[in-house]
Amino acid sequence: MNELEHFDQRLEGLIAALSPQARKKLAVTIAKKMRASQQQRIKRQQAPDGTPYVPRKAQPLRKKKGRVKREMFCKLRTHRYMKARGDSDSAVVEFTDRVQRIARAHHYGLRERPLLHDIHIKNEERPLIGFNLVTKNKIYLQILNNLVNYIEFS
Repeated sequence: MNELEHFDQRLEGLIAALSPQARKKLAVTIAKKMRASQQQRIKRQQAPDGTPYVPRKAQPLRKKKGRVKREMFCKLRTHRYMKARGDSDSAVVEFTDRVQRIARAHHYGLRERPLLHDIHIKNEERPLIGFNLVTKNKIYLQILNNLVNYIEFS
């Protein structure tokens, strides 16, 4: 038996006692904090388990003039493409429709065609969104802080 099972059951009971508006506020707060932590992790080029991403393949010797090389996923992690939302039942961090295909291909290591008439390329697996023990603990702390604030003001 998990030593935190009793704690989890009590926490679920306290969350269920919150009003739908308070649960939505909590979910939005958690989603925003999780988006920020995922963005920082992507910036560090790390998978959720802490291992570094597989580096890009070497580019051809002849480089196009004026081409700027950026780090991987620098645009994907912006607020424009990585959205956080919450309702009374869930907190979600997701990519927008435009970049979901790219994010999915890199997250799972799928084959894709960058342009319509290009050849298929195999992407390396680079998990973009995920949880580890640290993020789970951050969620627990956020819930506890919110519950303490809610109980104080009630």
